[in-house]
Amino acid sequence: MTWYFVVFAASGFASLVYEVVWLRLAMAAFGVTTPLVSTVLSVFMAGLALGSWAGGRLARRLATAGPALRAYGLSEAVIAVGSLLVPVALGWGRAVLLHDRLAIAWDSTAYHVASGVWVAIALLPFCVAMGATVPFALAAIRSERAAGAQRAFSYLYLANVAGATAGTLVTALVLVELLGFRRTLLVAGASNAVLAVAALVRSLRVAAVPGEAPARRRAVLDTAALAPIGGDHAGGRGPGVGILVGLTLTGLTSLAMEVVWLRQFAPYLGPDVYTFASVLATYLVATTLGSRFYRALASSRAMTARLAVVTWLVVGALSLLPLVAADPRVPLSGGMRLILGIVPFSVAVAVLTPMLVDRWSAGAPDRAGSAYALNVVGSILGPLLAGFLLLPTLGERGALLVLALPLFGVAVVVAARPSLLASGTALTTRLRVTFLALAVVAGLAIGGFSRGWEATVSGRVVRHDHTATVVAGGTGQTKRLFVNGYAATSLTPVTKWMAHLPLAHLSRPPENALVICFGMGTTFRSALAWGIHVTAVDLVPSVPSLFAFFHPDAPAVLAGGRGRIVIDDGRRFLERSASRWDVIIVDPPPPVEAAASSLLYSREFYEAVRRRLAPDGIVQQWVPFSEPQTVVSIARVLDEAFPHVRVFPAIDPVSEYPVGVHFLASARSLPTLGGEALAARLPAAARADLVEWTSDMSPTAVFDWILRRERSLDVFIRLAPWMPPLEDDRPFNEYYLVRRWLGWQG
Repeated sequence: MTWYFVVFAASGFASLVYEVVWLRLAMAAFGVTTPLVSTVLSVFMAGLALGSWAGGRLARRLATAGPALRAYGLSEAVIAVGSLLVPVALGWGRAVLLHDRLAIAWDSTAYHVASGVWVAIALLPFCVAMGATVPFALAAIRSERAAGAQRAFSYLYLANVAGATAGTLVTALVLVELLGFRRTLLVAGASNAVLAVAALVRSLRVAAVPGEAPARRRAVLDTAALAPIGGDHAGGRGPGVGILVGLTLTGLTSLAMEVVWLRQFAPYLGPDVYTFASVLATYLVATTLGSRFYRALASSRAMTARLAVVTWLVVGALSLLPLVAADPRVPLSGGMRLILGIVPFSVAVAVLTPMLVDRWSAGAPDRAGSAYALNVVGSILGPLLAGFLLLPTLGERGALLVLALPLFGVAVVVAARPSLLASGTALTTRLRVTFLALAVVAGLAIGGFSRGWEATVSGRVVRHDHTATVVAGGTGQTKRLFVNGYAATSLTPVTKWMAHLPLAHLSRPPENALVICFGMGTTFRSALAWGIHVTAVDLVPSVPSLFAFFHPDAPAVLAGGRGRIVIDDGRRFLERSASRWDVIIVDPPPPVEAAASSLLYSREFYEAVRRRLAPDGIVQQWVPFSEPQTVVSIARVLDEAFPHVRVFPAIDPVSEYPVGVHFLASARSLPTLGGEALAARLPAAARADLVEWTSDMSPTAVFDWILRRERSLDVFIRLAPWMPPLEDDRPFNEYYLVRRWLGWQG
């Protein structure tokens, strides 16, 4: 059995690499939108479910270990091929869908559908192969009649989750930063290729021992421990429906709650990729511990039954612990919040899931495949339910409370069912009711007395949507905008400069402008002061809805008819647009390390910008102050993409604090004008807007304040000359731990 553990650990490692990297490649190809992300994850999980079910059907016909191992090896070989073909397929799909005729003809919805279909075609065959590995390996184990074959699923599950944990940590912390996404895929593909060869070699050596007949496999099922959620087997009803409902429920709630956790803990962990990795790794470590705990007790039928009963009774209360862990009044570090909020519930689910599959299948690959497929189906439905229904309507607290309800419902059934006594659990009715009562009281206390992070924001207005939780708060010039707990922006004159600086440098009167990332709407409003047509694009629907909170004249600004707000991924909108703009203003959400933000800084992004910029147009790229390596990586991309680049470090004139860098780039020479000449180009409304928050300065003084801090591009690049240009494949701004920990210089 040790051979199977090692193989499945390696397979789990590779699977997590694929999930993370394929998702990112799809985002780069088709946009960073919630529907696209949901499509990729749903296709991935649907492939696992389909492969598990179909592999189980096929595994019934594999009479000996040799054919089963060869089928397993073939699956691993197919997965290895996917490491090479999926990036090509996604890139090809992007080129096809962005062909001029298609990109213009399709609206956003049609493009989402087309890109979703393409993602399914590209990923599904290889995800099916991943799902099929479980029943094929179970068939081989059963044919070899290895010790513990009836609980083989939980053994493989433990190995797979342990490998997935390693895959999450190694990918996030090391591989992507050192190798980039595509070469990281090659590492995973090489692992699958080695596993394919190892399975083939073992198939040639293993003794050809006939497997048990299907009827025999069904006859050995022992359902006593699952009586809490199933029927009374002795009464002839069997445990089928209860077990399958339980498996679907554990998959649905655990994955739905993972979506909620990402929002709950973001205010304490930050918006970067390491937050996602931390949440996922904590969940997987806890899953490994829970699986190991179940395995340690699985040899005792009575103890396993008791464990099942107690776990079902308390899992509902454990699912609400994130409400305590995310309460701002609880003095814990971000890491301790994760441990308190995620680990107890995840351990409980990890006890239940392999236990349910073991008891349903008794090692039979067809039954294990079907049962695990249902669990995966729940894992598909959970994120969709949480992301598109519960979070937008109820927020994080409400979503968790609703998701906990069916778990408490199962606990009530478990406590009330008298057939528990016949299962050998030795748990009296009084003991069961006591456990249930304690769980209910704990749940009510947590739900009633806990508070969310937004409670710390005074004068707050809270919006929830399928993309983010947005909070606006404060008064006057102290107003702030928070997206998933991170302070995205404030009322600062720097956001006005993002519009006026490039528009004033244009060699002719501007006609239109594009603002990528809406924020408080300050840049959008300032650009409209020029009397031109302005389009603003933002990914989060709730952000533009708060425009009037920050700017009381927002209704009048929008009533002018020259402004348009689009809810979309900025890069996706730019690539699909047929328009050309005189000025494109790019202000990615801070910090510069934010997850997926590199897609608005990369070489591929600026290629799209150049295609949609007027021949003499100007792009203004805002980069918040960060480590020199990141700024240099972005500067080198701009230097490659545009022959003319000017750099203006920005200091807020109110706080006199360095806040970031304005990059102006163009295919045409940028004029070298003084503050007075630039101010003379401003229309009257734009002059008033420029000094709205710096009334002690004239427009000329404001421009002089900016211009005298100009530095050459070479000065910036010399800060870290070893840094390569930022690309979609090498997002140096997002993945930075190795260079910060070890002083790595590329």
